[in-house]
Amino acid sequence: MSAQKKKVDPLKSFIAGGTAGAIEGVITYPFEFAKTRLQLIDKSANISRNPLVLIFNVAKTQGVGSLYVGCPAFVVGNTVKASVRFLGFDSIKALLADKNGKLSGPRGVIAGLGAGLLESVVAVTPFEAIKTALIDDKQSAKPKYQNGLVSGTLKLCRDLGFKGIYAGVVPVSLRQAANQAVRLGSYNAIKTMIQQASGSRPDQPLSSVATFAVGSFAGIITVYTTMPIDTVKTRMQALGADKLYTSTVNCFAKIFKEEGLLTFWKGATPRLGRLVLSGGIVFTIYEKMLVIMG
Repeated sequence: MSAQKKKVDPLKSFIAGGTAGAIEGVITYPFEFAKTRLQLIDKSANISRNPLVLIFNVAKTQGVGSLYVGCPAFVVGNTVKASVRFLGFDSIKALLADKNGKLSGPRGVIAGLGAGLLESVVAVTPFEAIKTALIDDKQSAKPKYQNGLVSGTLKLCRDLGFKGIYAGVVPVSLRQAANQAVRLGSYNAIKTMIQQASGSRPDQPLSSVATFAVGSFAGIITVYTTMPIDTVKTRMQALGADKLYTSTVNCFAKIFKEEGLLTFWKGATPRLGRLVLSGGIVFTIYEKMLVIMG
């Protein structure tokens, strides 16, 4: 058995991933809020599509706290998501690595794909549904779920039910599988190239600066390749989506027909801001946590 396979510790992967996910979620949430709001705005609405302007206007008119509507659900979900993601990725990676502990590009993509599917069912779908519904409710004329963080969220969960919370499981699974296949696959490929160029071992971490840079670049690649799936996911999880779309394919077709191709990349800028930051933050904290835990 290779040194790389011996070093994989499921508990350490789970803890390191969860810590990285929680910290990243709190820091980058305003970008996630702006992205979701932009994806929910009607095409005819006379509202700025600039994410920074949107963030400023919401903070000015509704208070800074409004930028964190749905944040607790997002952070809890992000923590569980990152824990499951890295646990899944490291476990699958260990199975697919060669005798020297190296993982080829295609196998890295497969490991990321598996990790994305796992996290989508366990964590992402329910917590994203809650976050999206809370943000959608906040901009309605008569909000129903803003009367207290816990009570409002519990009432929303009761109203949505299991079926409502998992209504977007198909587009979420597609997005997460694509996200992590691209993100973890590209991160692993770039990291391996740097290690080979420097003569480092496969299990040796990069410096914090290099890790942040590679993670950020992986985030850029992920945003533009998976944005259409993310937009469909958001629309499918909006309040009343069951009355507008009959299926994931129907949602894709309806958006394309009624709003045009570029609509699929609406919200790409704030998502880019979040994923560039999150990519750098998550991978850096994850690698450092593994070093701290030995």
